[in-house]
Amino acid sequence: MTDQTKRYRDGAGYDHELYAWRTLNGRKVFPWPNGARIALACFVHLEEFEVDPPGGVIADPRFGGALGSYDPDYQNHTRRLHGLRIGYFRVLEILERHDIRATITVNSKVAEDYPYLVERALKGGHGLVARGISARQLISAKMSEAEEKKHIQHSVAALEKASGRRITGWAGQDMGESARTPRLLAELGLTHVIDWPNDDTPYAMAFSKTGGQPLISIPNQTEWDDAELFAVRHVDPWRYPEIFRSAFNHLYNEGGQMFGFGIHPWIFGQAFRIRYLEEAVSSIGDLPGVWRATSEEIAEWTTSVL
Repeated sequence: MTDQTKRYRDGAGYDHELYAWRTLNGRKVFPWPNGARIALACFVHLEEFEVDPPGGVIADPRFGGALGSYDPDYQNHTRRLHGLRIGYFRVLEILERHDIRATITVNSKVAEDYPYLVERALKGGHGLVARGISARQLISAKMSEAEEKKHIQHSVAALEKASGRRITGWAGQDMGESARTPRLLAELGLTHVIDWPNDDTPYAMAFSKTGGQPLISIPNQTEWDDAELFAVRHVDPWRYPEIFRSAFNHLYNEGGQMFGFGIHPWIFGQAFRIRYLEEAVSSIGDLPGVWRATSEEIAEWTTSVL
């Protein structure tokens, strides 16, 4: 038996110590407020694709576009910009029409360059979470600890300045992290992170901030994220309501789970896709036992029941 096999069979379950191993079988049903069967969370990602990013930074290669990435890359810059100018407003109108308060994740470049978009989120009663600097600057192990810490601090400070409120959550651009990211988030006083797709309920990571408050991982269920479906897998948009309903109904029937869905306005806000978002969210209707919540509310509740 190899050492790795022994760790998986007899140990904590993983070859890192960022979070504990746990399985669905034998787990108690997670208690949501007022006996709700499921928590519903929508993550709307506001991203700026820089035309001229700093040298040496890393971007997600999956979103290079049909013609690839190059400098100056006006094609991909303007695709993202359509989301900030047009798609964002289409998406919010639909969510608000169906009483869904989203968690808006915001690049610092967006907060600095387009503060009205932050104001619009606050006007609609949505939550706010920091999302790094830009779509062309991901956190990675190439960074030193000091560089990564500065990256996180700058992102949080820019969003706090634009919103006038304390920011407690983190959603790394394209889920970019290093092995030290959760520890740094906890040390900097953040309460939750939306980067990990390894569960259907929130849980405490193996890091706490001063005073012992845990860092809560809010599930980022990427299998039905619009970027994963449309930009990466090239799924036909008309299939989205079916995918959405299938996932939601299964988690609802299990009970005690969370259904989170990610939206990139530069993707779902396009005119030929947006109708399928409304069709999907309208399927929830007035279904009983659905707690519509922001990531901050989910993190606070999770901390209270741990």
